[in-house]
Amino acid sequence: MKRFVNIILWCALVSALAASCGTKGSAKKEASKDDGFVSIFDGKTTAGWRGYNKTAFPAEGWEVVDGTLHVIGSGTGEAGNGGDIIFDKKLSNFELSLEWKISEGGNSGIFILAQEIPNERIFKSSPEMQILDNDKHVDAKLGVNGNRQAGSLYDLIPAVPQNTKPAGEWNQVGIICYQGTVVFKSNGANVVEFHLWTEDWKKMVSNSKFKDWEWFLNPGKEGYIGLQDHGNDVWFRNIKLKEL
Repeated sequence: MKRFVNIILWCALVSALAASCGTKGSAKKEASKDDGFVSIFDGKTTAGWRGYNKTAFPAEGWEVVDGTLHVIGSGTGEAGNGGDIIFDKKLSNFELSLEWKISEGGNSGIFILAQEIPNERIFKSSPEMQILDNDKHVDAKLGVNGNRQAGSLYDLIPAVPQNTKPAGEWNQVGIICYQGTVVFKSNGANVVEFHLWTEDWKKMVSNSKFKDWEWFLNPGKEGYIGLQDHGNDVWFRNIKLKEL
């Protein structure tokens, strides 16, 4: 009888240990699901964000709706209505992940390493991942070899492959910035790669419309992430950041 009880106790102990290991394994898997990413937009408020060259979030032109940051279209192009916004923390090495959806004929962009230069626009200092309705917006047919289409390093390097979904559909994109190497990702594919501060970068910029913009030619080692108000409706959601 004593031996039988010992066997039962031993089986119970083994089962408990197995369950414990399983629980720990599940918890570890759950904890690593986001792989170090932290949400920088809570889907309810504009906490952590403010206008470019401003101390507060724009009073008009932007809204939080249905878990998204929404640019309210003004039809005024780059003049916008609320202006561009930035995440209020300077970053150097990071990975950004988000989803965007553009209105028909719309235009917008995602900026990195932006500097706040008084009386200047954000694009004067910041490489831009283009957001565009490739089918309807005229910018898609300008530039060289499609370098103004969605996912491109705006006006410099075209996104290859060009896998952007049509207006009204969500696109999942990412930007990796690490010690000067920058990679743009679109819908699961790496579409652009470039290397800041190198001779190739300086040569490319010197042969572009950005050649006289010193802050663009020599980007800062750290700067802000920005979202553009280009006068068209655009929505952003699931904005996450991982510092590297």
